[in-house]
Amino acid sequence: MVKKTILFLLLIVITACKNEKKEEITAQAIVDKSIDVSGGDLYKTKNISFEFRDKKYVLEQNDGKKVMKRIFTQDSSSITDVKAKKFSRLVNDSLVVVADSTAKKYDNAINSVFYFALLPYGLNDAAVTKEYLGEVTIKGKDYYKVKVTFSEEGGGDDFDDTYLYWFNKETFKPDYLAYKFFVNDGGMRFRVAYNERIVNGIRFVDYENYKPKTESDKILEIDSMYQNNGLELLSKIELKNISLD
Repeated sequence: MVKKTILFLLLIVITACKNEKKEEITAQAIVDKSIDVSGGDLYKTKNISFEFRDKKYVLEQNDGKKVMKRIFTQDSSSITDVKAKKFSRLVNDSLVVVADSTAKKYDNAINSVFYFALLPYGLNDAAVTKEYLGEVTIKGKDYYKVKVTFSEEGGGDDFDDTYLYWFNKETFKPDYLAYKFFVNDGGMRFRVAYNERIVNGIRFVDYENYKPKTESDKILEIDSMYQNNGLELLSKIELKNISLD
């Protein structure tokens, strides 16, 4: 009777441990850990600048307020696009009027560049909904697969896009990401992170940017497409001259 009681108690402990371990593997916990190992609170305080495709991008932070800038030269004029509470454009330091539709387009473009450059930080934005899809193996390494969607309120113009992230089980860093979009006739992209570097405590990467070789909308299967040679390289996403203060 004593042996049966001990065995029963052991089974309860083992089951409880298994359940506890299972409960810990959630999309939120994975993202929190990823943000922590990639830069943590530094994302909230550091001023950041980098160059991307012949334009300079600057993030200025002051007491929780963020101002994003895109600076470039066009037709011998210096242009500074500013994303704050509302979009504004300066040409040779003079404020110019921009149509609402154009301002919205530029505003979204700036936001998109910073979103990808500062991943995984943006995955805890209020408009984000995260879903844990389980474990997968890519190129011999194990990953947590997480689906991300956006609420219409606060999710921007592309709130109906679907994103996937693959977090390395050992490092918790997002080595791969993919997304399904609907603008400009829609499509899918799969990005492979490379050239990782830590700049003043924050992780930055470049990406190989792939698309399906044949038309497909099965975003949940895009990691299998990648491993089965079903994607083709479209471009490279490279950040240059990164600096933080």
